[in-house]
Amino acid sequence: MPRSKPRALTLALPVAAALLMTGLQAGPAGARPAGEPATGTGCSSYGRVALDTTRNTTTGLYELNDPERGNHRTYDMKGATTGNGALFTDADNVWCEDGPQADGVDAHYVHSVVWDYYLGTHGRKGVHGNGRGTCSRVHYGNHYANAFWDGTSGCMTYGDGGPNRRLITIEAAAHEMTHGVTEATAGLTYSGESGGLNEATSTIFAAAAEFFANNPADPGDYLIGERTDITGNTVSGRMDHPSKDGRSKDYWYPGIGGIDVHYSSGPANHFFYLLAEGSGPKTINGVPYDSPTYDGKPVQGIGRSAAERIWYRALTAHMTANTTYAAARGATLRAAADLHGASSGEYAGVAAAWAAVNVK
Repeated sequence: MPRSKPRALTLALPVAAALLMTGLQAGPAGARPAGEPATGTGCSSYGRVALDTTRNTTTGLYELNDPERGNHRTYDMKGATTGNGALFTDADNVWCEDGPQADGVDAHYVHSVVWDYYLGTHGRKGVHGNGRGTCSRVHYGNHYANAFWDGTSGCMTYGDGGPNRRLITIEAAAHEMTHGVTEATAGLTYSGESGGLNEATSTIFAAAAEFFANNPADPGDYLIGERTDITGNTVSGRMDHPSKDGRSKDYWYPGIGGIDVHYSSGPANHFFYLLAEGSGPKTINGVPYDSPTYDGKPVQGIGRSAAERIWYRALTAHMTANTTYAAARGATLRAAADLHGASSGEYAGVAAAWAAVNVK
């Protein structure tokens, strides 16, 4: 999905102090009352879901504070654009009151999916890999039609959007939080070719998290923004054929680093799809795909599981801030060699998929 520029939401000391005095938290590292881990139930747009919560032993209320995932907390900003707002609470730990609470439930749930994806697939404990939770904030601004990760506050933030604009999704959370993972690892600069690779990394792991969730309300796919609908279109992008959105590029060419990173990410998105699934027509979870190649030669996929682990290894071990497409090819080949050996089918698959998007 399109990514808004991170906003500086750091509070000045007097304001932060005032928030703490009124019981609001100035940030995820704020003082926390003693609590007991609990498991609640939430009514979400993904169906009825389990929620890891905390019972505040002082107030007796349950809080959207996830002790299983580094005390990740979910807040209601109530239209504000600074601070964190109020921590969501509930009397009986059955979070089905609808209204403002419904978005809190969605945000708390999708964060748990993204955390579990990174931990279960890559052994990574949270965005920063240190086991500490971040926070989610909903009802940001006045009909703000986007979602973003803010590295300053350490929060995933969602506006309310508008008609037909669903913002709180697994895809949106994974995409934006992955910008935080990228910042904490390779640090890919958000401009030039490295910017396209940064944006593609978020798209790649957003797709991977959707498949990992295996939620029947939102089956995994290689469509970009099909549920978030930021642009008002039913589908805003495709990894199998990026140029179908009218602006993204299917293949690398000299000068691609000079265009918007959302569109220069196309060849990397296309590479990942080809690496995972291969070229040509196929149907996955009911969605038809038909991925072309630069030279018309067919590509045999190595499977999504191997592809996502290779990209993660490349990101965290071999990419740097100014990695270009050519350097990304080298990084993923080294990652494939690390994980499978230089004579493996996976290594050959990486080389073939890059050639198919004109990176050689």
